[in-house]
Amino acid sequence: MFRRQGDRYVATFAVDEVRVLRKVASEVVGLLTDGFDHSDPVVGRLFPEVYPDDPRSTAEFRRYTEGDLKTAKIDQAGAILAALPGETGGEVRLDAEAAEAWLRALNDARLAMGVRLEIKDGTDLGEELDEAVAEDPTSSRVFQLSVYAYLGYLQESLLNALIDEA
Repeated sequence: MFRRQGDRYVATFAVDEVRVLRKVASEVVGLLTDGFDHSDPVVGRLFPEVYPDDPRSTAEFRRYTEGDLKTAKIDQAGAILAALPGETGGEVRLDAEAAEAWLRALNDARLAMGVRLEIKDGTDLGEELDEAVAEDPTSSRVFQLSVYAYLGYLQESLLNALIDEA
């Protein structure tokens, strides 16, 4: 998918891929703005407690850092939205800074989806997807697991392009 071309990281996206990425990035922005709630497990995953045994210190730390961290996460998701081609699909060309923002935003989206899908460290994604397909191939879970897998593939592709010296 992503490949290095000089000082740019380039990928071509089909119409459906653009739609999925636009929806995922928009949902992350929505979660961090309108839906921001510390009792939401996704917010807890994206903004973990620094001092889990000391709520007072955690609150103090959040007071000084959370605004900037939230803004950075929104900007990173915005980097995906800004770089995506129009409704017909097409090419994305990222400089190093935008590529790193994409990596962080893709990671945030996968973390959020992983919480919602109840994916744990030891989860075999292939097995999860096979089970979901066997249960109901038209279910939203099949689609969501497929998007989660796609985001992982995209993230790995971009990371490999970033570390490619050629």
